[in-house]
Amino acid sequence: MDLLQKILEFDTELFLFFNGFHSDFWDTIMLMVTRKETWIPFYAVILFFIFKIYKSKWWLVLLLLSITILFSDQLSVLLKETIQRLRPVHNPELEGHVHNVLRKGGLHGFVSSHAANVFAIFAFTTRLFRNRGYWFLILLWAVVVSYSRIYSGVHYPLDILGGALLGWLIGMGTYKALMFLEIHFFLFRNPKIETTNLLPRQMGIILLVFSILTATIFIMAFILHRYNYL
Repeated sequence: MDLLQKILEFDTELFLFFNGFHSDFWDTIMLMVTRKETWIPFYAVILFFIFKIYKSKWWLVLLLLSITILFSDQLSVLLKETIQRLRPVHNPELEGHVHNVLRKGGLHGFVSSHAANVFAIFAFTTRLFRNRGYWFLILLWAVVVSYSRIYSGVHYPLDILGGALLGWLIGMGTYKALMFLEIHFFLFRNPKIETTNLLPRQMGIILLVFSILTATIFIMAFILHRYNYL
């Protein structure tokens, strides 16, 4: 118990350190980053290439990707309600010390559903596409989205690490399930998922969409603060 208490105390100190770096401008940035709706065009272009690359098997890939997100989301919620660790913003011991952006969320925060979901997508799609540039891009996205939860005051670093590990394990597991289904039931249909990669040109389009979204977030934040809309 002493070791666990020391770990939790260090986690709290780490949270206060990272949560302490804030400003009105970055509040706006992180508010947009943490919103799932912000990334709809990014999700859409990934789905587009699943349809395009995997042709007759797109529905199988999409089914397993949907299961991946469903499992990561629901299991993270189950862990929250089982472990019942208070979010920093709901912790009475930290009252007055937590910088919260917009909503406080539910009472419990271990593990982070945001981190679980983005790292489940990371694990599944990086194995699926097998493209080094995509691996680095989706990792950057997952880390930034996860950090936004600490910045917003709703998760400790351990909540993020626990969610990331959970999501990664689920993503790897559902990818293996995808390979099992293809080998046993769809082996003779083309293309073969295991040997079909995301092409450099296709990766370039995904990077372009991500870059435009990122630039849009910063431009919108600048305009909102420049003309005092916030």
